[in-house]
Amino acid sequence: MGTTIDCCATQLIDADGSFNVTGLDNFIKTSKMASSDLSYVTVAIMGPQSSGKSTLMNHLFGTKFKEMDAFRGRSQTTKGIWIAKCTGIEPCTIAMDLEGSDGSERGEDDTAFEKQSALFALAASDIVLINMWCHDIGREQAANKPLLRTVFQAMMHLCLFSPQKTTLLFVIRDKSKTPLEKLESILRADIQKIWDAVPKPHNHVHTPLSDFFNVEVTALSNYELEEDKFKEEVAQLQQRFIHSIAPGGLAGDRRGVVPASAFSISAQHIWKVIRENKDLDLPAHKVMVATVRCEEIAYEKHSQLRSDKGWLELKKAVHLGPVQGFGKKLSSIIDTYLSLYDKETMFFDEAVRNAKRKQFQSNVLDTVHPAYKTMIGHLHSKGLKDFKTTLDGSLGNGEEFASSVHYWTRYIMLDFDKGSTDASVRQTNWDASKVRDELHKDINSHISSVHIAKLEKEKKARKEDRIWFLALNMISLAILGAPSPSN
Repeated sequence: MGTTIDCCATQLIDADGSFNVTGLDNFIKTSKMASSDLSYVTVAIMGPQSSGKSTLMNHLFGTKFKEMDAFRGRSQTTKGIWIAKCTGIEPCTIAMDLEGSDGSERGEDDTAFEKQSALFALAASDIVLINMWCHDIGREQAANKPLLRTVFQAMMHLCLFSPQKTTLLFVIRDKSKTPLEKLESILRADIQKIWDAVPKPHNHVHTPLSDFFNVEVTALSNYELEEDKFKEEVAQLQQRFIHSIAPGGLAGDRRGVVPASAFSISAQHIWKVIRENKDLDLPAHKVMVATVRCEEIAYEKHSQLRSDKGWLELKKAVHLGPVQGFGKKLSSIIDTYLSLYDKETMFFDEAVRNAKRKQFQSNVLDTVHPAYKTMIGHLHSKGLKDFKTTLDGSLGNGEEFASSVHYWTRYIMLDFDKGSTDASVRQTNWDASKVRDELHKDINSHISSVHIAKLEKEKKARKEDRIWFLALNMISLAILGAPSPSN
């Protein structure tokens, strides 16, 4: 795997059905597809072997898919599924070239890969080109009949689970002198006949073709015999792919589109489900893709936050001491990464992205919470230290104990409240009340110890005063010659 024709063409699925994950991821990176969000289109082409599919894609989209060499015989050229980025087309358009149907190389009975690749193209594409020979239109044994039957069976299977209407653009090759209107009328009759014959669930037996997908028809001249005319007609057709996602455009129905950044995950899962022959439930698939990508984006943004320079500097600063404006700074950092998550997930399933955002925010808050606790701890330590200092100063200046305690307790608690408000983080409901209660408790404890010390000091002073009083009294009696007072 990993074979490439040039830097913009990659084999997505090989002839054995192996999915080239590495090749697709490299393709998305080099083509800058991931930055397209929903502004991209995927176009696939199906058709009989050696019907000029690759030639058409290369002229229509400026790709370089390998083309058949007529001088070497009409053997199979494209094997598996190849992808390339179209040039000169806006929005970003990705082309898929599928292996031709009814190839002798696989044998008459080996139709499994053909059906699987058809279903994959229909599920992964906005527009599917059906390449067919003009001389086959209206013929019962035409080469395109098995292909159309395969396409409609796959489409019926897919449409049961998909809200999106895919555009089928039938390209009539080597048109004759018969007017296009006549060819289109015959072709649509053929299409309707095949559609009517496709088995359908009871509730869709009478559902018209147009309810499931849009049908467009165009015709091209013979490439070898009328090359200039062919190129002119292709140039006109190319104009229909410019701004194709606009309302009414070939890819105007965007209900089932997967954001470009998730295209690889989506394509891998679609192919895996198809190969395992399971029901391809596209709404469930869309949720799965959203879940994987939103988790990846959340993990990526969380990792970026943990190494963010501003966050690391704030965490270091708060470790050393209180930080003015801590809450505002931290809230701004958190907002940055929540906004980045929102921007990169905005096109995914709303319920999934909201659930993953909630978990992402919770993980982020778990990361930054220790810094907040440290900050509030600093406010506690500073408050208690400042209370002790200011109370001691007041009492030392002879101020009354009760009034000093009341004043400085109120002052310090208000200062703590101011600091905790400054430290509050906007995205949280973190509450500093427990630390505030601890500070108040520690202040009261200090008040009690100071009060006890004050009482002990006063008691000691009264005792010393009594001793002095007794001593002076005895001295006075001795001087006067009076008998000593009895105990």
